[in-house]
Amino acid sequence: MTTTSILPDAEAAISLRQERSNVLRLAICQALAGANATVVFATGAVVGDMLAPSKALATMPVSIFVVGMALCTLPAGAIAQRRGRGMVFMLGTGCGVLAGALAALAMLVASFWLFCLATFCAGVYAAVVLSFRFAATDCAAPERRPRALSAVMAGGVFAGVIGAQLVTHTMNLWPPYLFAATYVGQAAVAALSALILLGVKLPMPTAAEQAAGRPLGVIVRQPRFILAVICGVVSYLLMNFLMTAAPLAMKLCGLSQESANLGLQWHVIAMYGPSFWTGRLITRFGSAKIVAAGLLLTGAASAVGLFGIDIAHFWVTLILLGLGWNFGFVGASAMVLECHRPEEKARVQSFNDFAVFGTMAIGSFLSGGLLSAFGWDMVLWLSFAPLLIAIVALAAGRRVAA
Repeated sequence: MTTTSILPDAEAAISLRQERSNVLRLAICQALAGANATVVFATGAVVGDMLAPSKALATMPVSIFVVGMALCTLPAGAIAQRRGRGMVFMLGTGCGVLAGALAALAMLVASFWLFCLATFCAGVYAAVVLSFRFAATDCAAPERRPRALSAVMAGGVFAGVIGAQLVTHTMNLWPPYLFAATYVGQAAVAALSALILLGVKLPMPTAAEQAAGRPLGVIVRQPRFILAVICGVVSYLLMNFLMTAAPLAMKLCGLSQESANLGLQWHVIAMYGPSFWTGRLITRFGSAKIVAAGLLLTGAASAVGLFGIDIAHFWVTLILLGLGWNFGFVGASAMVLECHRPEEKARVQSFNDFAVFGTMAIGSFLSGGLLSAFGWDMVLWLSFAPLLIAIVALAAGRRVAA
């Protein structure tokens, strides 16, 4: 990846033309690399159910995926602080290629634990992919940052289609090894993403930037940052908590794998589709109101799921869940941008993602056991507790601001 020394004026680090090129390339890579997560969520619990030594461990591969996301964020932030985001992007896409190769091998030898290692690598890749949203803001003027962030997230619209169709059209291509060809395709898509990322040009951190900035403890104690973390955690936690269980719940309800794939496709489209407008909405109404709308949509998703277990109920639940995640997570990410200085961005952003993904892992591990022991309805009912916490935090934040 080509890099350049940062200019004295951080707002003019690169030209507007290069800024647009970066955003476009990162959006394309968001589409390609986002298929990685769609493949894992569409197949992880099903493969786990096939290979796990206990049915209670069926969703463990997806949970391990989230653990990979969580454990990667702080080291990735440290590398970005010292060597630039380009190095992180290449390491991440390498993990994406490795994830597909290991998953295919796991299907050939019927190894549950090798498959878990593959999803861990896929989680590392997914965490790096989610840093694309912050990378797009590195070279944007402050007034353009919410739009740059949401423009990259909009690339995920195509991730839902690419990932779901990849599963649907390849899962039976290598009989009798279900999904083996899918994982080979997953590795190929990651390799293509790496080639496109080579054209992204971002400013390298200077020695002064590496040494400057407030202590992390001071930054994370800001009420605004705490609110951003709570909202980001709840938005992503609930999306992952419900999406992890949904494909297996559909299977247990007698619905086909193809219907689960389509449900996840529309879910991912709903996750990223609003990003074409989310940045403008944040600029106009403020990040807190957009987050609040996201939380309400997530609550509506759980409520719809409680009314039935046919295809329509699962699909509407997944679509509303995706919309809620978009408003909640993109809004919370915009809040994070308000809480740090340019020289602090890598540390603060990676800490935020560590908090989000670390908490997600807990929910992901719980969802499989709860689904197995108590059923889909209990998973849905439990989702309302974190929602209440986030809504109370938003209300408290509004009072403090007033």
